[in-house]
Amino acid sequence: MSEASTSPQSEASAAVSGPASQTQSHPVLVVDFGAQYAQLIARRIREANIYSEIVPSTMSLAAMLAKEPAAVVLSGGPSSVYAEGAPQIDAALFDAGVPVFGICYGFQAMATALGGRVDQTGRREYGGTTLNVTGKDSRLLRDLPDQVNVWMSHGDSVAEAPAGFTVTAHTVDTPIAAFENLERRFAGVQYHPEVVHSEHGQEVLKRFLYDVAGLEPGWTADSILTDQIDLIRAQIGDRKVICGLSGGVDSAVAAAIVHKAVGDQLTCVFVDHGLLRAGEREQVQRDYVAATGIKLVTVDAQEQFLTALAGVTEPEAKRKIIGREFIRSFENAAASIAQEEGGVDFLVQGTLYPDVVESGGGTGTATIKSHHNVGGLPDDLKFALVEPLRALFKDEVRLLGAELGLPPEIVGRQPFPGPGLGIRIIGEVTHARLELLRTADAIVREELTAAGLDTAIWQCPVVLLAEVRSVGVQGDGRTYGHPIVLRPVSSEDAMTADWSRIPYDLLAKISNRITGEVADVNRVVLDITSKPPGTIEWE
Repeated sequence: MSEASTSPQSEASAAVSGPASQTQSHPVLVVDFGAQYAQLIARRIREANIYSEIVPSTMSLAAMLAKEPAAVVLSGGPSSVYAEGAPQIDAALFDAGVPVFGICYGFQAMATALGGRVDQTGRREYGGTTLNVTGKDSRLLRDLPDQVNVWMSHGDSVAEAPAGFTVTAHTVDTPIAAFENLERRFAGVQYHPEVVHSEHGQEVLKRFLYDVAGLEPGWTADSILTDQIDLIRAQIGDRKVICGLSGGVDSAVAAAIVHKAVGDQLTCVFVDHGLLRAGEREQVQRDYVAATGIKLVTVDAQEQFLTALAGVTEPEAKRKIIGREFIRSFENAAASIAQEEGGVDFLVQGTLYPDVVESGGGTGTATIKSHHNVGGLPDDLKFALVEPLRALFKDEVRLLGAELGLPPEIVGRQPFPGPGLGIRIIGEVTHARLELLRTADAIVREELTAAGLDTAIWQCPVVLLAEVRSVGVQGDGRTYGHPIVLRPVSSEDAMTADWSRIPYDLLAKISNRITGEVADVNRVVLDITSKPPGTIEWE
């Protein structure tokens, strides 16, 4: 067994769909064996300025090779390579002339496919482990200290390396913790170089990509922007396009890219669905237009959305309703624009790679939750979608925003979900509950800003447990109010996250203000769950 059997099924088993740009040709494929960290491997490869895609282990070798990969990385996973039904890699991959790097389970699957041996040793290594580097001529581990602290998560071990491979590292309980065959451009490690807990992990990944596989870095903000502008111009031509602008960094950067490509053919539509936080409509209308000069139409659809959400409590149903009503709002706006300027054929969305992944991705991965702009779209959509960020992680989007010259207050804005406060009310969405949550959220944002924590945390969802009440004492009397949940998290890309350690004095101040200023709330609680197992949003 490579990773702990309790590891969650990967949220990322989907390759990016749509036309490939020049910098997306010849990708490094990350083969997902159900790993907790498959998406993190893909991100680390991109941090080395090389484009990567995640594909499921069930993808046929022919389909993989059809992508003309520059290299293949085999991820970790919770299975044992010798167990019945365990995912395997087609041994023919190793005769295809493609460089291959195995990590954890992928290391063991690689060894097995090439004639090595994997045994269940009865000794498990989980967490920080000392790696003893012995291969002084190793290209993969070159110039590393003799001992390196790395992150392990396995119960099986490679007992015999395949013929032609040099063993370059071991631990106390794992005699073969790294190997390489430079002639065939193969290498592997038993540990997880992609996680920050592994010292020199990014260096090791770069050495595989650059020194073993012989790849050249070319995935940069400038190259991404150039390619996307060319693709958008080819897709849209001289026709009209609208963009659903939320005020968040994703839709803002998507709109800016399209505007750079087609100019005034673009009109942005801001839908006020009544699920916004305090002051957001005014901020979008003021700041974004001033920064970009893009044409903006504001649609007031508060009653439309709340009517459609009346009586609905199930989270997936909420997301699909919100996605549907967004599209209907855009269609109505497009009809008005068409009367003045001609027909509108395209809709721009700020869809990201994590949105696609968590919504199922279309290649068999489990659906974690349907994002309103992916799994929530209606079947009778009347627009062709333009999604310039669909292949990108959040940190890459911020780099593009900076490259485009967007102001820091837009590029650095904390993420806010498209469905807004509608998925931060656990229960039915009503006017009264929205006002209650809006007030509490404004207090939290105000205090975090005053404490200088806006850039120290990824975001802080404020959640109303509308169907839960608890007894309290306020003003010398009994109350029976709702709890408010604070969910401060730290993350790089929203695929994994940890709860942010906010100072106790600040938490106390926030709690006192909420219970003192927000009617019908008498309890504030802190969510300290990481992702996984929890998602960032509660719904």
